[in-house]
Amino acid sequence: MQAIRVHTTGGPEVLSYETLPVPEPGPDQVRIKVAATGLNFIETYHRSGLYQLPLPFIPGSEFAGTIDAAGAGVTGWVPGERVATAAGIGGYAEYALAPAAKLVRVPDTIDLKLAAAVMLQGCTAHYLTHSTYPLRAGETCVVTAAAGGVGLLLVQMAKRLGARVLGLVSNEAKAALAREAGADAVILYSQERFDQRVRELTDGRGADVVYDSVGRSTWEQTLDSLRPRGYAVFFGNASGPVPAIEPLLLSTKGSLFMTRPTLVNYIATPEELAWRAGDLFNWMASGEIKVRVEREYPLREATAAHQALEGRQTTGKVLIIP
Repeated sequence: MQAIRVHTTGGPEVLSYETLPVPEPGPDQVRIKVAATGLNFIETYHRSGLYQLPLPFIPGSEFAGTIDAAGAGVTGWVPGERVATAAGIGGYAEYALAPAAKLVRVPDTIDLKLAAAVMLQGCTAHYLTHSTYPLRAGETCVVTAAAGGVGLLLVQMAKRLGARVLGLVSNEAKAALAREAGADAVILYSQERFDQRVRELTDGRGADVVYDSVGRSTWEQTLDSLRPRGYAVFFGNASGPVPAIEPLLLSTKGSLFMTRPTLVNYIATPEELAWRAGDLFNWMASGEIKVRVEREYPLREATAAHQALEGRQTTGKVLIIP
């Protein structure tokens, strides 16, 4: 099979297009013939070494396709079933593995490419709005990178819950996408301080929650955008990780709450995963949530895909097609 493998951490150029043996599923694993793999920032963290994996490795945890084979101990799954996962192994390949406990069935009404596009980012948006800080009607949230893959889904889910959404973007083209997704106001944080603008838009009160996927370049303004006892939810590092923060700082800024969630802890059981994915597929089928796939890259062009993602050249979802 054809696959992308990383032998040493570094920039996008370390992604090596290779011919490798088809992997054999181990106990409680299934092998999936991949239809599409979602591109996510976490793969850039793995590739660069920010999040370390044993070398060499094949990136990619989010993909959809059909079951090809099952390992020992797998029950309830049979070859030919349409499935998706956000916790697979080696998705930048024609065939990949996934724990059976981390699979969801894809309804016939949902295209496999869209299923691959929504699993990681969609479940992330779901846990952020429904679990980390469960939004309520009438509350105000700030969404950084509101035109990105998670951002566009966050905006739509927040609006579905009845919240007011203030979206942060870097240019007018992205502002249009955020507005189309339902953002009530859009702030070009490349042109003005967004904390000050959030204060203006909330009559000085501040937002109830900021969902921040940018990190190093936004964290200070994120804290300054919040109401007393508001929530700073740092769930990504697009500009680099947030530095160490003294707990006393949270006190001086209004007894703030701060958390750094990650998806694995919010799909820890098959039941929780099925709840989140089931909601996503139902909302997609009904038209309540729209998944924007901006680009598809052939597997051999994974380097170009990473360059585009890290260069802030993408909006919505990017797929890698084997």
